[in-house]
Amino acid sequence: MTRRIRLIADDYGLAPAVSAAILELLDRGRLTGTSCMTGFPEWEGEAARIKPLRDRVAIGLHLTLTDQPAITGQSSLAPEGRLPPLRSLALPILSGRVDERDIHAELDAQYGRFVEALGRRPAFVDGHQHVHFLPVVRRWLRARLDEGGGRPALRGAPALAGGAAAPKVAAIAALAAGFNRSMQRAGFTIFEPLAGIYDWRQPERFAPVLQAAIEALPERGLFMCHPGHVDATLRARDPMQGVREVEFAFLASDEFGASLSRAGVEIMGGKE
Repeated sequence: MTRRIRLIADDYGLAPAVSAAILELLDRGRLTGTSCMTGFPEWEGEAARIKPLRDRVAIGLHLTLTDQPAITGQSSLAPEGRLPPLRSLALPILSGRVDERDIHAELDAQYGRFVEALGRRPAFVDGHQHVHFLPVVRRWLRARLDEGGGRPALRGAPALAGGAAAPKVAAIAALAAGFNRSMQRAGFTIFEPLAGIYDWRQPERFAPVLQAAIEALPERGLFMCHPGHVDATLRARDPMQGVREVEFAFLASDEFGASLSRAGVEIMGGKE
């Protein structure tokens, strides 16, 4: 019996070459969908390019609170107009140095740009560097994404696992503690379990991690990935560069297609 899994590419909109690579994989049926970063100047153009696919792939919102320019400009969240590194985000929030209203305003702006450009709500929501698991973002999700138009699905927590990535998985799972259950109670569908976590500084680990997911990920499980091509814009915005080319090459390869066939696995469509 065929088992279906979700493959979602993060970071559409981060840089033109990243978006182009994701569009190619979507067009070839190698991805279920992608989550979009809406805060960059290129967003309107990138939205126009993916909009024709919105009825056959899952297009989501990739909430961003770290490392990139803030749409809302200077605030307690972004004193100089730039969102802080992840390591500098949590403590100021917990200590009250960041006004929750400023965080919610930034998320409102990102969400508004998505809806304005694509003409519909996101099919799902997740977070850059998993920021959607933060309590302050959970509160925004419950307050803003009401049931009036149908709540989007949310990316759920990873399943604990052994291997080289175990400490990273455990740290993300700790951040996500209680997320799945509480958000399900609030009426959200959860995409779970999450797979695809590895040390991206070791690009050679991607193919084995994906192969393992093909073999073991349960029906409707989610594998996140970060395929892309490298351009000058990406080099200026994000340290994750060459590994995106590695991920793209494997996802586009005959070897990946053969792995799916051998395991009796299909990539879910965006409307499933």
